[in-house]
Amino acid sequence: MENLNFEDLLEQVKKQPEKRLVVVNGVDVNTLEALNKAVEMGLVKAILTGDRERIEETCSNLDIDINNYEIVHTLSEREAAEKAVGLIHDGKADLIMKGLVSTDKFMKVLLKKEYGLVPPRGILSHVALMENPNYHKLLVFSDAGVIPYPDLQQKITMTRYLIQTAQSLGIEKPKVAVIAPTEQIIISIQSCMDGATIAKMSEHGQIEGGEVDGPMALDVAINRNSASIKGFTSSVAGDADCLLFPNIDAANVFYKTNSKLCKAQMAGIIAGAKVPAVVVSRGDSERIKFNSIAMASLIS
Repeated sequence: MENLNFEDLLEQVKKQPEKRLVVVNGVDVNTLEALNKAVEMGLVKAILTGDRERIEETCSNLDIDINNYEIVHTLSEREAAEKAVGLIHDGKADLIMKGLVSTDKFMKVLLKKEYGLVPPRGILSHVALMENPNYHKLLVFSDAGVIPYPDLQQKITMTRYLIQTAQSLGIEKPKVAVIAPTEQIIISIQSCMDGATIAKMSEHGQIEGGEVDGPMALDVAINRNSASIKGFTSSVAGDADCLLFPNIDAANVFYKTNSKLCKAQMAGIIAGAKVPAVVVSRGDSERIKFNSIAMASLIS
């Protein structure tokens, strides 16, 4: 991932066959603008579930050619989600994207056992991809949107998702930093204890595919000078590819600080299902939604 950016990843997506993307309640402007860009670039073929009349009206207002889309008419958000997940289950779509539907309704349908999209005892986790001009490579991090306060077992699974995602994006052995307030192993701070446990599991081969270290403060994980000043020696320090945050509070603030104040390029998916799910914040831009479609297409 060294020296790669979103444009490089986009070029990789263009070389792949088009994926079939179904959008749950794809009636809103931001979603349709992002989707149309992906369709026109040949990244995906699109299926829209939702109210046909509303979809046609929005497409007309945006000067989008409705003939480029298959529309599955539905009468409610819930039905739109059911129809979309059903298409994935039946092998008629490769990717799924949340449109104008609440995340909880979308997730409830995605988790339904009858569709078989999430393995038994599996978990879903939000994985974000960021390009910040102040960091020397792309960063993958978790979880800014799904699991509020993950326990140790969930964090172990999330670490594996981060490694798998980074590998799909082209890095052979990603470096994962398990974030905590300090590199010290302080028994009274759960994130420190979890970081130490996950790092030790990686060292013993129980988490494969990456280099995992923790606990690690954010500055040490992404800044070599901070690591040097603190005397912290690690192959991950100052060169992390992936960040595992202790909870949604920290990860969500990190996501929004970078996207809104630092103007970083972002993308996000839900990992853990049989296909990647594009789920972004209602406040995210059309560009972030487009980036997320490209990300999902690349790793699927």
